[in-house]
Amino acid sequence: MSNAIGVDATMSQIYVHHEINCAPRHWSEVAEQVQNSSQFENADGDAFLYGIWRSQIGLPRDVLTMISVWPDMETASSRSDDIFSDLKFINSHKTKFLTPTLRPKTNEPPVKQGNYAFRWFETPKENYDKFLQLCEEAWPSFESSFDSQVIGLWRQQPIDKNSVSTLLLTRRPDLSMWERSKIPKTMEEKATREKLSRRYDLCDHTVVYTTTLITARDAKDTVSWS
Repeated sequence: MSNAIGVDATMSQIYVHHEINCAPRHWSEVAEQVQNSSQFENADGDAFLYGIWRSQIGLPRDVLTMISVWPDMETASSRSDDIFSDLKFINSHKTKFLTPTLRPKTNEPPVKQGNYAFRWFETPKENYDKFLQLCEEAWPSFESSFDSQVIGLWRQQPIDKNSVSTLLLTRRPDLSMWERSKIPKTMEEKATREKLSRRYDLCDHTVVYTTTLITARDAKDTVSWS
């Protein structure tokens, strides 16, 4: 199979993952500033905010995770950093450019509060097709068994010569379901867990952290997680 496997050819948009290191105790103010950024108020509507997440487990308290969406790589490269040019309380930020693979199928942003897990994979190119196959096979049972959703699986651009870096974003209703999803009880759950474990075994590296959604429309998270 080609390197384009899993990519929806009708979706040319670029998703940009931003890691924002805020000044101590100012993550909330930074999130508010980002939501009001002029970069997302243009008349053409060609760039928009996909979501902002705060740390739950695995990241420092004052690090925000954000995803923005742009019409193409050229626009994303030239304009995505402008979001932060006039903002206060930002010590530093990093960006990664992403293209969708199996999901998302639309660019509708997530809006429901919950436990959001960001998991990065580094997969050798020769294992990547099988990696995608196992994801696609396991997701329906994973979602139905654990009241969870796979928001997206994106591939980082540019692609390394030897490996593929991907970002998996999943949502569970709460942190207790995160633990529950790791401990299968029924035969179906065990089969799903086995496929996900095989997926992990194909990778050279994987790391995960969990978050809650600042831009959720249904509920605000006020817990002091970290």
